[in-house]
Amino acid sequence: MITAYKYKLRPNKSQAHQIDGWLNLLRMQYNYRLAERINWYESTRCPVNSCSLVSCSIAEIVEQPDYYWQKRDLLNTKKLFPEYGKIHSQVLQDCIVRVKKSFDRYLSADKSGKRSGKPRFKGRGRYRSFTYPQMKQDCIQNNRITLPKIGKVKIVLHRPVPDGFKIKTAQVIKNADGYYLILTLQDNSVPTISPDVNLDKSVGIDMGLKDFLITSDGESVPIPQFARKSEKRKKLLNKSVSRKKKGSSRRRKAVNKLSKHHQKTARQRKDFHYKTAKQLLDKYDVVGFEDLNIKGLAKTRMSKSILDAGWGEFLSILQTKAVNAGLMAIAVNPNGTSQNCSSCGTHVPKTIADRWHSCPSCGLELDRDVNAAINIKNIAVGRTVIKAQDMPVRVASPLAKPPLWG
Repeated sequence: MITAYKYKLRPNKSQAHQIDGWLNLLRMQYNYRLAERINWYESTRCPVNSCSLVSCSIAEIVEQPDYYWQKRDLLNTKKLFPEYGKIHSQVLQDCIVRVKKSFDRYLSADKSGKRSGKPRFKGRGRYRSFTYPQMKQDCIQNNRITLPKIGKVKIVLHRPVPDGFKIKTAQVIKNADGYYLILTLQDNSVPTISPDVNLDKSVGIDMGLKDFLITSDGESVPIPQFARKSEKRKKLLNKSVSRKKKGSSRRRKAVNKLSKHHQKTARQRKDFHYKTAKQLLDKYDVVGFEDLNIKGLAKTRMSKSILDAGWGEFLSILQTKAVNAGLMAIAVNPNGTSQNCSSCGTHVPKTIADRWHSCPSCGLELDRDVNAAINIKNIAVGRTVIKAQDMPVRVASPLAKPPLWG
């Protein structure tokens, strides 16, 4: 099992100045290496399928600046710019790895046939982290962590590293409110699925925008809408930034206030996601959910509400916590979950405006989201429609039930 622990760092002034200097140098190195790859790509490709050798000149053959070529060239960089010699060698090499990943995503398509956009250069303050690919296992002593070439930095150990966990990597991040450390830990002793999983304690959840989610038992979780509730404050902060002169100290302070505002909203949302996932996993052993195309839905008119709800982050947290607890979180195909009857399987067409499920075949009457959640549950645990008919079905409105989390 791979997990990550995040800690607050409290470096002194000299250490903070050194971290900021590293981030600025790594940002310039990232832009330089990315420019090498883009220039090679633009100079060696042809805009058409074939071209005449008479009407166009043959470009000079230039060695492709791949990962190993750029990694070897770091020696020349250190000779020309001695300040790069003060950065840990593996941290500098990780910068080349980031360039490779961003450029590879631009050239090669993913499994759906789509490619990422052209990678952009990092502006001042846009390169916010660096990574140590290897760390000593005894790097943490009391309330200090030893970071190579930086020294012993004070760390807030709100929870200790568990015994038996191996420290793989360490990432230093600069946020709006200070510096943080993310430790990647590995433990092979955690079972993937507990043998005590009870399929009778299963539930299906249907994600929504009227309610954050509705379970197959008819319980609902209200949607918090943290971003929408803080829009008034965000507009004032945006206006404050726009009225400051670019490059001034006042603008930098205004940008920092705006960053803290976004950080607070993101933390509120993540805290809500963790608590909701815990409520579900404390009550159920198996949780079924729809394998939604959230990126596609985020391009529709509902994009603002979907991004505010954070469906993707919540489902990722739910799966991670289920694995850690030895439970099951199963993604099912969303095709037909809202249109089919959960009692008899009859296809009952509905629009988004239709919020009530009325089956003409079996006479089932219930909320459409609860009907969808029951279908998700039946698919997750492998029940057929015939087996589902033998189970008691709720026909009462879920609005009369207390919320699962409020």
